[in-house]
Amino acid sequence: MVEQAARRIVEKLVAAAPAGWTRAVLGCTARAGGASLTGAYFVPGTASWRHPVPSLFPELRALAGALRAAGGGESTTLEIECRPSGEYRLVASADTITSLRGRGGGFQVVLDPDYRLPEPGFGQEAGTAAPAGDPELAVARFRAYLERRAAILGRPEQLPPPASAAALDEAERRIGRPLPADLRALYSIADGDGVGFEHRYLLGGMAWMALKSLVTVHADQRESAWYSWELAWHSVVFDTDPADTVRRCDGHPAWLPFATGEDGNYLAVDLAPARDGRPGQVIRMGRDYNRGPAYVADSLTSLLGRHLKELEEGAYEEEDGYVFPLEPGRRFGPERIIGEIPDEVPPALQAIHINDATGPVDLAPLLAAPSLRLLHLNSGATADLTPLRALPVESLRVTLDGGDLTPLEGHPDLSSLSLGTTAPIDIAPLRTVPNLRGLDLSRAEVRDLTVLADLPDLRYLALTARQWTALVDEGKAPPTLAAARLADDEATLDEALAWSDRIGLDTGGALRFTGTLGTEGG
Repeated sequence: MVEQAARRIVEKLVAAAPAGWTRAVLGCTARAGGASLTGAYFVPGTASWRHPVPSLFPELRALAGALRAAGGGESTTLEIECRPSGEYRLVASADTITSLRGRGGGFQVVLDPDYRLPEPGFGQEAGTAAPAGDPELAVARFRAYLERRAAILGRPEQLPPPASAAALDEAERRIGRPLPADLRALYSIADGDGVGFEHRYLLGGMAWMALKSLVTVHADQRESAWYSWELAWHSVVFDTDPADTVRRCDGHPAWLPFATGEDGNYLAVDLAPARDGRPGQVIRMGRDYNRGPAYVADSLTSLLGRHLKELEEGAYEEEDGYVFPLEPGRRFGPERIIGEIPDEVPPALQAIHINDATGPVDLAPLLAAPSLRLLHLNSGATADLTPLRALPVESLRVTLDGGDLTPLEGHPDLSSLSLGTTAPIDIAPLRTVPNLRGLDLSRAEVRDLTVLADLPDLRYLALTARQWTALVDEGKAPPTLAAARLADDEATLDEALAWSDRIGLDTGGALRFTGTLGTEGG
């Protein structure tokens, strides 16, 4: 079955080949839910990107299914190379290596599948203030809010019966903590705002969920999402506005979603606030807040007061029998800049992607942004990292043209670094960076790579094949690695498997076979 599926792909590659081609290479990482595809025909005298391989997703899914049936795992990375003669070679590996061609380049392996990078929010100082919610005031505001909505619509809105005390107790048992008193009081008036499949969208255009839905969604959302090492190694969870009110996490067991935008976003009450927050405060979380939640109000009581005031002041829209309070505009993430450093740097800036620099970049103006967490210098270079001493940058991508890494010595916040250089550099200062867990040196010329073995908690490392060889030959691969990348886009899967084996991953289950169209496979 595997050979038949591979031959069908080779037949289509040969049939669609451009004139003058000498070989074609197709790469794929396939899972049960889909497949990625990269590849090209090689024609002497022309660039390979001008000759992409055809879309063969149905055939690749069939091949991946045959490989799984033959004993493969959930994910299969494969590579097929063929020539005009009909000769071809298939290399496939299950659950050990991922191709990153077309999105970063090279190959990635996971050495410790159970390890997850820590999120800063779980180490933040906890808030000690009392809850701001008031159940009696919340009930009074909610009833006044309903009355005002009824006056606007010319009729009262139907709501479901209240949740029983027993149902509320059972929900709290399953959640593992009590509901805020004001939210519990509202469930004693109505079990959400939906009757059948119709919601009233009472809370700023979001549907107030029934108690059973709250419990179900909480179980699904209580853990932080994991986006694979490809994305996670240099990711940042940003702070809220106001700062230090909500923990810097993707998810938390003490966040209880109670209203939904029906788009993967939620309003939630936060029962474990950061230092300057209050238990029961309302936050936004979910699909569009995967780089950090957003602060909404110090309590549901306050949010109801805000919505009531908006209706009283005429700040609402009425559409198709629904009333939507008009809230101030909001961002789905932190204040960030994409482009170049502006003449006036916003003090609240947390992320900047410098994409338009053509000459040396002076980072000193960024000192005006004392909360800067992410700095990616994607074009141009800098000669001086000194401004970073005073900034809480966690994710840094930079190219050094002169200068050195001494300004990063002892940096308490830096957790990921992607470094490029125009001259050999000493990475010894990185020994003193206590939270450095992700490092990409594939764009750098490093004087002594063996320093990497001394980094206290390095979990992700990206190097070129030449760099990996030098490091492994010295027996100095960092012992703490949970994931690694071979950052050579031209490397073959066979070469990547040999590299994986050298850094400690068992690749003995890889499948290899050759064949020629019209003959039996070898």
